[in-house]
Amino acid sequence: MSDKLTKTLNIFVRTVQTGSMSKAAADLLMTTSAISQQIKQIEQDVGLSLFNRSPRELTLTEAGELYYQSCLQMLAVATATSEQLQHLQNCPSGQLKLAAPVGFGGGLLSEPVKHLISQFNDIDVHLTLSDEPIDMIRTGIDLVLAISPLEDSNLIARQLASWPLILCVHKNHALAQQPKITLDDLKAHNRIAHIAVDPALTHLTRGESTTLPKARIAINNMQTVIQFVLDELGYAILPEPEVRNFLATGELLEICTDWQLPHYDVFALTPARDTLAAKTKAAIKALNASFSAI
Repeated sequence: MSDKLTKTLNIFVRTVQTGSMSKAAADLLMTTSAISQQIKQIEQDVGLSLFNRSPRELTLTEAGELYYQSCLQMLAVATATSEQLQHLQNCPSGQLKLAAPVGFGGGLLSEPVKHLISQFNDIDVHLTLSDEPIDMIRTGIDLVLAISPLEDSNLIARQLASWPLILCVHKNHALAQQPKITLDDLKAHNRIAHIAVDPALTHLTRGESTTLPKARIAINNMQTVIQFVLDELGYAILPEPEVRNFLATGELLEICTDWQLPHYDVFALTPARDTLAAKTKAAIKALNASFSAI
């Protein structure tokens, strides 16, 4: 409800409750003529007289009584809504609609979500995992995690982390049996790639750059890329945080370590609003703290 409408309703209600325009004016720090003009405007808008006027008092007409009761209800709703909005702004609460790439479902979100639901009892998390673009405005999503900022003026991107990409192969793959693997060795084997991840490699000492052989298998889902590597279908560029456990157990091996891949950045995307709900601010803070520690 607009402030102007709320003010108008308050003027009418206060006039009814005091029984006098002059008393209502004194209570609302307005002039009597301003109150009178507001009442006349309301009656013109309604198309009916709302007051029976006499030199001593104002009483409501039948239409006025109906309008008065409606005003009380609308003001009560406006007050309750204002209190709820204030609560959302100052205290993290409500349903947090979060969207992230499918790969983040492998454990990267466990710690920040655990922090949110344990610290804020009034927050519920609704998580959507998808590698497809998400229309935040249409879907009502509060927060989207993305690997790169989107070119959308309706969104604001906040960087949360910068993580390494590494070249990996399964320990039982033929490549892993070679004592020292070079980029030339990769040409004889299948490369698996995410359709959106194809960066150049830079040599650590010589500084030269190159690209990998064309992918034989291209996939739009990083978890499937990882699974194909685990199933020994070939080698791939993988996000280090998502395969750290496999590297620690030795199931996956990092190869061609004399070549470096760029880091990939993780962003929190939110609609371009003047203010963010407290739940969204709390989520960004939890994600930033958790991702920074990875």
